[in-house]
Amino acid sequence: MVDWDRVEELRSKGWDWDEIADDPKVGFHPDASVHEPGRALRSLYHRQRSRQERRKEVPETTAPSKEEKEKAERRWHLSRVGYLLVPIFAIWFAFAYVIPSPIGIVLPAIPYLALGLVVAAFLLLYGLLRSTGARWSKVYRNTLILGVVVGLLISAIIATVGILFFGCPVLQSPAAGSPQTAPGWSAFHGNPTWQENGLPVLYFYGATWCPFCSASSWAIWKALSGFGTWSGVSFMYSAEDSIPEADLSSASLTSNYATFVVSEDTSGNPGTFPSTSNCVQQAYVSSYSGSAIPFVVINGQYVHGSGNGNPSDARGTLIQPGSVNSYSYSQMEQSVSSGTGVPWSIVQGQTWWMMAFLAKSAGASPSNLAQQPYYSSWSSSSGVWGNNTQSSVESDLSQLS
Repeated sequence: MVDWDRVEELRSKGWDWDEIADDPKVGFHPDASVHEPGRALRSLYHRQRSRQERRKEVPETTAPSKEEKEKAERRWHLSRVGYLLVPIFAIWFAFAYVIPSPIGIVLPAIPYLALGLVVAAFLLLYGLLRSTGARWSKVYRNTLILGVVVGLLISAIIATVGILFFGCPVLQSPAAGSPQTAPGWSAFHGNPTWQENGLPVLYFYGATWCPFCSASSWAIWKALSGFGTWSGVSFMYSAEDSIPEADLSSASLTSNYATFVVSEDTSGNPGTFPSTSNCVQQAYVSSYSGSAIPFVVINGQYVHGSGNGNPSDARGTLIQPGSVNSYSYSQMEQSVSSGTGVPWSIVQGQTWWMMAFLAKSAGASPSNLAQQPYYSSWSSSSGVWGNNTQSSVESDLSQLS
């Protein structure tokens, strides 16, 4: 084997190739057929150098060490971000869906948290597909555990702050509602009762521009007039479609048996929704309204709205606006107030149901309804309610769960 270091040394001293080839320390042993050893050695020398140069251009690669792999995994690339975000959004979504208040008030489960979960899952899958390294390791496992802990903490902090500092009620999932015989209504008996001064609340969320709210206002106005005396009610038309309405935005009810609470937009600008005054109102709107108006809650447990599992009642309306648009508001007021005529026949069905919900919330049953203190106003000699009031509400009460 040729000692190339010796060759380089002799070349540096000025030796010619023949002399170098003859040096025994070089170790060059040409074939017998080679007539010019110096020339053959020179040719072999240049081929050797060419191979060395090519090796330098393509450096040798070595497998990364375990420490290098873990260091690479600890970087916040898409895979690791996905391992962190998926459990956070999954846990937050699950709690917000099952307990829409207070956990779902900040971000409702549907659509916001569901969308966040989809994006996080996409990041994880895309990152794993692009990754050339391990798809599961100690670093990823710890990141996943961190995501679970953060998701639980977020849910716990929102629930604690909402309940202790803002008085938010703990509400059931929309899917837990029990559909009632009353059109568009569901019962949530697992919810706390919503009362003020010990009286069941009827909460109305709507807008004076909304034709669906305008048509529905007559049933609300009539139902509550059976439990007390109204003040501050005015009569007008909706800004959209000019539907006659009882404007309840500034109304108050004097009653020993029920309370009226209202959030109603009066801007007249179509598409403008009312603001809520406290976390209790916002909790019900966020959990069950489905971002639609009108929306009605009675005693915190009976809900009418598009978010209550009644897809056929997509707008959550009590009364269809087309059924009353041929009447003026004065005709509607006269008919509904007296309990006679076609306008009254349109709204009386939902009126009886709301009266039944309020009566049941106050402890009434079909057998003791006539003994309830508010009943005397229903069958007064003025004939406002008519003789069928008791039988209608008794019938509705017998069908409620």
